[in-house]
Amino acid sequence: MSKLTANFALLITLSLSLNLSLLLASLAQAGDAQNAATNNDDWVELFNGKNLDGWTAKIVGQILGQDPLKTFVVEDGLLRVNYTNYKKFSGQFGHLFFAEPYAHYKLLIEYRFVGEQVRGGAGWAKRNSGVMLHSQDPTTMSLKQDFPDSIEAQFLGGLSDGKSRPTGNICSPGTEVDHLGKRLKGHCQASSGDTLDGDQWVSIEMIVKGAESVVHLVNGIEVIRYGNLQLSKGSPNAKKRQALNGKAATLTLEQGFIALQSESHPIDFRRVAIQNLAQ
Repeated sequence: MSKLTANFALLITLSLSLNLSLLLASLAQAGDAQNAATNNDDWVELFNGKNLDGWTAKIVGQILGQDPLKTFVVEDGLLRVNYTNYKKFSGQFGHLFFAEPYAHYKLLIEYRFVGEQVRGGAGWAKRNSGVMLHSQDPTTMSLKQDFPDSIEAQFLGGLSDGKSRPTGNICSPGTEVDHLGKRLKGHCQASSGDTLDGDQWVSIEMIVKGAESVVHLVNGIEVIRYGNLQLSKGSPNAKKRQALNGKAATLTLEQGFIALQSESHPIDFRRVAIQNLAQ
């Protein structure tokens, strides 16, 4: 081999080695960036684990902000819906509203049912709670209004009786949605989720895209999806829109408030976090 040929071969080898090193470095950087994007989900904690800052209660029969029986409390780092001060539940349905409305977002909630239902609670309300999505402004609720116009992601606990009672369902007080390509008939639609007995912690995530679609995931598994969110004709919010804009006012439900329920069975929340998807 001539000296010129040997030098040329060496140059080619060095060039290939350099390009391979650069490629590996580039792949490593891309992997680091992907991992950073995965780990940095930009979750904002709506419940700070210390107090109810940013939250306001609305209990049936009480003016906004009044919770005389201390239904919603913070203890041991948990947001608790409890009925310690109730002699009897007499239709005092309650909702704890977060201060800001949202349109496009992911909502992550970790909850568990605890203890026994308070005396007077309805049979359907045993181990039953939920979070209201796209809710009407709490300042517009009437004094005795039991549920805000909203989309409810319903939480159910199993009754340890061998019967199916899935969680992550959808209910529609004052609203309407499409499910499996058809307008949903009836108040609630069961999810495909499991029945979860006992006082176990459950993670539920809701992916909300305005009026277009909502997806529920329970413990990381999709259990239901629906879309085309609208107010029902005759609902309080629909009447308000029509009073302001006439009977032709759009009833599309693009955004709203988030609210945790109290329906007579104690429930703990250890995390309520949001990822704003608005662009």
